[in-house]
Amino acid sequence: MNNATSPAGGPFASPVGAADPRHADVRPLSGTALDALAAEISATATVVGMGESTRFSRETFGVRDQLFRRLVQDHGFRALVVQDNAVVAARLDRYVLAGDGSAGSALEGAWRPWRTHEMVAALEWIREYNRDHPDDPVRIFGVKPAQAQAEDYDAVLDHVRESAPERWAEVALHLEVIRSAHHTDEHVQRARGTHPGRPFADHARDALALIRSLPGSGAGPGSGPGPSPNRAHGDDILARMRLIVDFHERSVAGRRSYVGEDAVWADAISGHQRRTGLRMVYWDGIAHTSATEATLGLAPERAPQPTAGSLLRERYGDGYVSVAIGFHHGDLGAVVVPEPSGDLIDAALGAADLPAHWLDLRDDAVRRRWDGPAKARVISGVYDPSRDAAEHMVVPSLADAFDVLIHIREASAVRWLA
Repeated sequence: MNNATSPAGGPFASPVGAADPRHADVRPLSGTALDALAAEISATATVVGMGESTRFSRETFGVRDQLFRRLVQDHGFRALVVQDNAVVAARLDRYVLAGDGSAGSALEGAWRPWRTHEMVAALEWIREYNRDHPDDPVRIFGVKPAQAQAEDYDAVLDHVRESAPERWAEVALHLEVIRSAHHTDEHVQRARGTHPGRPFADHARDALALIRSLPGSGAGPGSGPGPSPNRAHGDDILARMRLIVDFHERSVAGRRSYVGEDAVWADAISGHQRRTGLRMVYWDGIAHTSATEATLGLAPERAPQPTAGSLLRERYGDGYVSVAIGFHHGDLGAVVVPEPSGDLIDAALGAADLPAHWLDLRDDAVRRRWDGPAKARVISGVYDPSRDAAEHMVVPSLADAFDVLIHIREASAVRWLA
């Protein structure tokens, strides 16, 4: 694994100092700077990947949201792609297009990092924009296929209660414990010591076997070979149960890997863009938006993995622009993140004593001074300050991975929805 102190490790062994020529590359971040940055990005971009080093900072989310708004208002971007599944994205899309319900209700069932007051404000802004521009609206899409929702668990349990009440407690024993993963990911529960023990995918598979054995569940005894309302209902219940199994098998805990399904997500983004022709902004973590392969510090045994951003760079060339938004230190509510170690790019960026600033790595002179293999901090839901050194990603070239770096000096926590 490359690091900043190796002979080929890039220029990050020592932070930027007052006499360091790289200090002049750092530009203060302001509303005017974001205006200029949006204009520069829009000159080439069809898809903009905006990655955060953490999903739990009000400031990093806020910068990303403000840059997105400028791309929409001033430069014709008309789609937001989020790290969530097609069912959730469709609900968000209905809200911003037609005002169905509220932003908060649209986020019910969404991945937990989206269920914040900051995301509510972002959705409300899109809804207001669409109300004023009904013939040219902003759309929302997800990178994942349809996944199980809370109503799928309810439908399965209701079916068992009606068709085989004597088996309800047995099925509920499996489903009630694992549906908690829709609020707090299973791997996060393990990291926090709140996990009940048995893998959730095992519970889901056992529940599926029980459902298959019940009458009126499509594959169960007495389901009958021909079409009927009962048969159709049974098929629907089996389909919902298979979604539940798939959700848990494809989770980080189910795959036993922190490496995501980036090829699937890149295909989804490309598919949405090709089908609609819209210019898009993709919100995710920097480990997914990086325009080069990356190695995760939590999975150092794995070779560098393609990211969604690296696949999009292959497909779109300069039409994919990668923006990384990080921070130096701060209190994220559940955890206090200390100052970064000296071998992280976050430390070099943090040496500029500004509340917020940015670098344009597409500038040839800036690229020469900053490029090289780099480690960037990644603060996930399993972050533990005691193993801070492992919470990072490694890229072979900083300037190939990210076109623009935005750095926040001190971060504070997002505000969670109830």
